[in-house]
Amino acid sequence: MSLPGITPQEFQYLQSATTGFSEQQLRGFLMIYGSKRRNPDDMILYCILAFFVPGLPRFLLNQIGMGILYFFTAGLCFIGTIIDMVNHKTLAFEYNQRMVFESLQMVKMGGMQ
Repeated sequence: MSLPGITPQEFQYLQSATTGFSEQQLRGFLMIYGSKRRNPDDMILYCILAFFVPGLPRFLLNQIGMGILYFFTAGLCFIGTIIDMVNHKTLAFEYNQRMVFESLQMVKMGGMQ
């Protein structure tokens, strides 16, 4: 699997999620998942930019409600923004787990054999 910035934890999760896939299914899954996933290394950049655009990382993680809250409260007075900077890898991994599930559903519904 050639995904930039993949962590061992994420790699192990992907291997367990794609057991029993054919080569074509695996290629389709990686194409879909690769376009949706967030690189944990990029998340730190988004968190730094959140000091200028509050809520940016939350919007990028499809957490629209939290993004709006952070936007109008300046990242909860920047405390939430700092916490997001510390937890950027966890935020990215949790988002990527949801994207694994969505990608698996798309591959299975697509009927790729």
